[in-house]
Amino acid sequence: MPEYPDITIYQERIMDLIVGQRLNQIRVANPFLVRTFDPPINAIDDSVLERVERLGKRIIFGLQGDRFLVLHLMISGRLQWEAAGKKIPSKRGLAGFDFESGTLMLTESSTKKRASLHLVQGRESLVQFERGGLDVFTASLEQFCEIMRAENHTLKRSLTDPTILDGIGNAYSDEILHRAELSPILLTAKISDDELARLYQAIPQVLLEFTERMRSEVGDGFPKKVTAFREDMAVHGKYNEPCPVCETKIQRIKYATNETNYCPTCQTGGKLLADRGLSRLLKKDWPRSMEELETLHSK
Repeated sequence: MPEYPDITIYQERIMDLIVGQRLNQIRVANPFLVRTFDPPINAIDDSVLERVERLGKRIIFGLQGDRFLVLHLMISGRLQWEAAGKKIPSKRGLAGFDFESGTLMLTESSTKKRASLHLVQGRESLVQFERGGLDVFTASLEQFCEIMRAENHTLKRSLTDPTILDGIGNAYSDEILHRAELSPILLTAKISDDELARLYQAIPQVLLEFTERMRSEVGDGFPKKVTAFREDMAVHGKYNEPCPVCETKIQRIKYATNETNYCPTCQTGGKLLADRGLSRLLKKDWPRSMEELETLHSK
């Protein structure tokens, strides 16, 4: 799922390329994309795009007449900048936003089409899309500690919960926890003041660093590939590869369609975290440390 760095770059490039231009029309290829009916989606045809904003993981298009398009890309929704009037791809295409200088194309690679588009009237209507998560760039350490300790969850869950923190998902939560040298399963009820302070500092550091890297890569163009797996990530998607800090092999916890990646040496004191599937299968044979794991692999 696109997270803060990805959404920010989309926002910036759309602002530079399209703001001030007229939206000639919206071509919707998949009717399940549009989740509102009043005002009708084509009511903003021939309207000027006045602003682009970020609301959590949503992109907000502010259009003439105090109307707002709210786009949530979900897991596999992506935007591309194409030649004006380009045909919408038959399998992946959801919609084409035709502006004067080109078409903003919305695609989704997954067979489960989850991306959503809402059209609302008036800025006050945007309140319904606010999840309540803390803005990690403006919050004080005191505010951060208070919301993190309000309920007892693992750090991984707290970081990715949009009602707790704003704009962080599965990929960057791994990077943040590695930077802060904290276990993804550490419970917020047990976290120390020093550990919370490290986490508080790591969040904006990681998000801003990756945003700047993407900004440099994109330049004056438009993002051609937005992915949760980047070569310059330390742990996310790096299972069995060496940690860039200590060279220990990165480990993972798999669950459903996601996974958590971590470094045992940097984050868990050398302890291997139990993978739900494998640990149930191996039971007492589940390795508890990197040494036991290496011994298991050598047999």
